[in-house]
Amino acid sequence: MLDSHQPRETQRVALVIQYLGTHFHGWQRQKHHRSVQEEIETAIAKILGHHVTLHGAGRTDSGVHAAAQVAHFDATGLIPPHKWASVLNSYLPKDILIKASAGVDNRWHARFSAAYRRYRYTIYTEDWPNLFVTPFSWHYYYAPLDETLMQAALEPLLGKHHLAAFHRAGSKRSHSWVEVQAVECDRSGPFIHIEIQANGFLYGMVRLLVGMLVQVGSGQRTLANFTELWKEQRREEVKHAAPSQGLCLLRVGYPDFPFTPDVWYDTMPKLVFSH
Repeated sequence: MLDSHQPRETQRVALVIQYLGTHFHGWQRQKHHRSVQEEIETAIAKILGHHVTLHGAGRTDSGVHAAAQVAHFDATGLIPPHKWASVLNSYLPKDILIKASAGVDNRWHARFSAAYRRYRYTIYTEDWPNLFVTPFSWHYYYAPLDETLMQAALEPLLGKHHLAAFHRAGSKRSHSWVEVQAVECDRSGPFIHIEIQANGFLYGMVRLLVGMLVQVGSGQRTLANFTELWKEQRREEVKHAAPSQGLCLLRVGYPDFPFTPDVWYDTMPKLVFSH
């Protein structure tokens, strides 16, 4: 803990954070459940001797992972901003890692300064389960999946759309407009990787979207029907969300970011099998 008699200067510290979501009830602090935000805030409080609020770029759901979540907090004390990563890691559990820390301008905000968020969803399609990929993928073996159909279903989503069909109940967000900036669906052996980038995401959006995409890929739903469903906001037809463990917040992008690309841009390897 810092000496309370030391001179104090307020500084805004940005963090790049990785976490395994398996044993977390999501990012956001909440009563009676373990959260990433609370774990990091508790560690900061142990160091500073008082509570601070950690502001995240996005709120991942229960069980969802993050390869490069971004957050910031305001601190007083003598720890240089770039040292906070190593200091915090000595206080944090093994399923959270601070990749890097840096000082930012006091007007910079992890959530409101972000230009985009990008998620990756991984599906494993072999007939037999595999313990080493289970924590990071959805084992979908019920029917063959055509990734080209799934890519074709994604492409009309590019642009700004009202995506209420993929908006879970319980959100405090007042609207369902989303600007989708990039979509990608590709296969590597038994793995299908789906990536979606947008200016922001609705509560539960990616998991609901992937749940419907597999219906397209398996031939249960046509491309035209899928597109009509979200354009006509037929939320009542979206009944199944993909499991949380296949989803990862891949990265968050900013016009002005103090971290080099190797820290945040591509820090989650794709699951592949080489032969």
